Amino acid sequence: MNEITITIDGRSVQTQEGEYILNAARANGIFIPAICYLTRCSPTLACRICLVEADGKQVYACNAKAKEGMEITTTTPNILAERRAIMEVYDVNHPLECGVCDQSGECELQNYTLEVGVDAQTYSIKDTHKPAQDWGLIHYDPALCIMCERCITVCKDMIGDAALSTVARGSEAIEAEFKESMPKDAYAMWNKLNKSLIAPNGGDTLDCTNCGECSAVCPVGALVSSDYQYTSNAWEHKQIPATCAHCSAGCQLSYDIKHTSIENPQSKIYRVKNEWNYVSLCGAGRYGYDFENRNVVKNQTAFDAAITAFKKADTIAFTSTITNEEAMILQRLKEKFGYRLVNNEALALKNFLNSYSAISGTSLYGGDLKAVHNADFVVSIGSALKTDNPNARFAMNNALSMNKGAGLYFHPINDPVIADMSKNVTQFNHAPMMEEAALYLMLDLFGDKAAMPSSITEYLAMFHSTKTVTVEDTVDEKVTETVIKMVLNEESGVEEEVSEEVTKTIKKKVSKEVEVDENGLFALLNAPAGFGDTLTKYLAKKENFTLMVGPDLYTHPHAENCARLVALIEKYTPFSVTMIPNLSNTLGVAMICDLESSRGSYTIGYNTAGDFTLSALGNGDLDMPSLNQQEGTLTGIDKRVNPTNAALGYGGYVLNDLANALGVNAKLTVDYTAQLPENRGFKTTPFDALPNHYTNSGEEVRGYCLEIQNVGVSGDENVAPFNADAAIHEAGVYLANPVLQFSPFTAASHQLEAKGGLYASRTLMETNGWNEGDRVKVKTAHGELSVSVITDGKIEGDIAYLPTFDVAINSEALFDGYRFTGVSIQKV
Repeated sequence: MNEITITIDGRSVQTQEGEYILNAARANGIFIPAICYLTRCSPTLACRICLVEADGKQVYACNAKAKEGMEITTTTPNILAERRAIMEVYDVNHPLECGVCDQSGECELQNYTLEVGVDAQTYSIKDTHKPAQDWGLIHYDPALCIMCERCITVCKDMIGDAALSTVARGSEAIEAEFKESMPKDAYAMWNKLNKSLIAPNGGDTLDCTNCGECSAVCPVGALVSSDYQYTSNAWEHKQIPATCAHCSAGCQLSYDIKHTSIENPQSKIYRVKNEWNYVSLCGAGRYGYDFENRNVVKNQTAFDAAITAFKKADTIAFTSTITNEEAMILQRLKEKFGYRLVNNEALALKNFLNSYSAISGTSLYGGDLKAVHNADFVVSIGSALKTDNPNARFAMNNALSMNKGAGLYFHPINDPVIADMSKNVTQFNHAPMMEEAALYLMLDLFGDKAAMPSSITEYLAMFHSTKTVTVEDTVDEKVTETVIKMVLNEESGVEEEVSEEVTKTIKKKVSKEVEVDENGLFALLNAPAGFGDTLTKYLAKKENFTLMVGPDLYTHPHAENCARLVALIEKYTPFSVTMIPNLSNTLGVAMICDLESSRGSYTIGYNTAGDFTLSALGNGDLDMPSLNQQEGTLTGIDKRVNPTNAALGYGGYVLNDLANALGVNAKLTVDYTAQLPENRGFKTTPFDALPNHYTNSGEEVRGYCLEIQNVGVSGDENVAPFNADAAIHEAGVYLANPVLQFSPFTAASHQLEAKGGLYASRTLMETNGWNEGDRVKVKTAHGELSVSVITDGKIEGDIAYLPTFDVAINSEALFDGYRFTGVSIQKV
């Protein structure tokens, strides 16, 4: 887009051509009231309060696009009259329960009623009974709803569930005289408000992935967390800025805390909030907040036992639910004492990045989720987006919805959530182990064949064959017809028949044989019929391409080859590449720690089992703080080093105490923030100097982004062919988590507390005659376990999955690294 200059209330401002006036004003600190509009989503014109005058004509700032030289006035007598009337209408029959409403103190209806100076009511209509509704994690009070439709919009344009819509309210009609007596926009808004309510598309309950974003964007108290309702007042909270501790998205959030009760002065997290104009949260981030290690005090005996264990140990095994600073402490301990540092999922990503770098010449991938949001063609390979990284899924949906985009989704499990995002997304439900073929297909469809190594183009040519097919076509054909006309004989005065030859062109269907190219990769990847033609339609007028790859590739038996293929795609196609790390700090750990694959004879476990275990889950030999009890940084999918703060107190020992006792000294854990390795992209910025906010224009000013390092390359761009015979066609099981779960920490929170099992689609349940809760024996080549069967209505097909969030199951023991394996399942 081109930068242009416009004038708002006499002030000259710069913006992008085609930007909405409202966004241009906000980015430059100019206030225009708006209730229904959400940044990153489509305008709905539901509230109409954003009226402005542009070049002498009244327009809606949320929907009118800026043009070079445009002159805008935000207030005129007519606009002010409209705004006041609109707010009066919003206040008609709105329940006077501000004293107990959960939104009171941060309610936009309160704010705008005061802003436009409503001090009297001109309008009235008989009210209707609208009973409150329980939607599970969310409570809906239609009496408080002002029909701004933000919940519908964010669910459709950002999240991709499209779980809400408007239904008839059943109110009496507005008196006809109001149409003539009140401002026209206020009347139009009232008419819509009076006719409609919000309702789930799935009946009486929400059929969605339970992100709760609808309640976050609600400007009033109509949609609130069921758990939070009537527990606190907004003005009592202290907001603690932090980074979500669960997946690798690194979402900014704030923990809203206050004392537990009159009797208990200890701080408690009451809810989580997010800057919903700029970042969306999944349900794990919104509801899975109270996973702290509670009621811990310093236990000197346990601490001394830990020091003894460290002196005995040769290995430290740990998960990536730790901060960068803790990872740095572990690396320093390794350097001092020679410990093996074992973290399998971080090592898999580290090795993948190293193999990728051998061709790309860079230490990190070039894309991020912002690139996905801005794309108009998105491809995902090797990730169950819905559960691996919900914000990656949100970004893909936002690109499809807002940019008239299209996309391809390669994964063995059929996901109806992905299918429902857009009619312009195609799923390839290929067999496990065929991810390499998907990457080769990307090179085949989009690669610059003239620039790619000849060995690759020759290999790709092997999958193409010419086939002669008969097709119907339409051709023009000239035909001659004899036409009989009646012509008057002037001599006799009598009409006579006269024949005349007439030539005309007609359309004629013919069959002809043509040669077409058949791509064998389509069949190997189970491409839908007619995909070639579908792709041609998808690609029309597309300009911005992005590829997301995920953990299925990092643990693939041919992960090195997959990584090299990803680098080639980034180099020889128009796609930027974004890699999805597994957990909250997998990327940070991979960049900081020198990792190994196997344990030695005696292991210290940190949030994982060991001969001596340090645990933030309260189930180990020495307690540690959870991520909501720590200061530090986390490195997410966008390669951004984000600060997080302690929301709750912690009375026990921390890893830094152990390090100090072992001779690796620092006063505070966050003293390591400025010591993170510069040669791996980190900066020497102290923790307290790290910013953590968004600007009005939506710019993310949080921490800093890793510096991408240049890496030497050999020039060898050869890749290995894939083995189609290695595909897993028998019954298989996948290692993944259900929606809302990522780790034992999500399962420890009171709203998301759960036990795992074998998750299966409804179809698979019916095929095997399973009922919810039945016990089954799951057996693979690496072991067996007995679990209960759980229905997952958000997957389809014959592949079941086992979770990692429930440590009691120990699902990972049934797998050999790769997330899929063959399985036999028997009912017990």
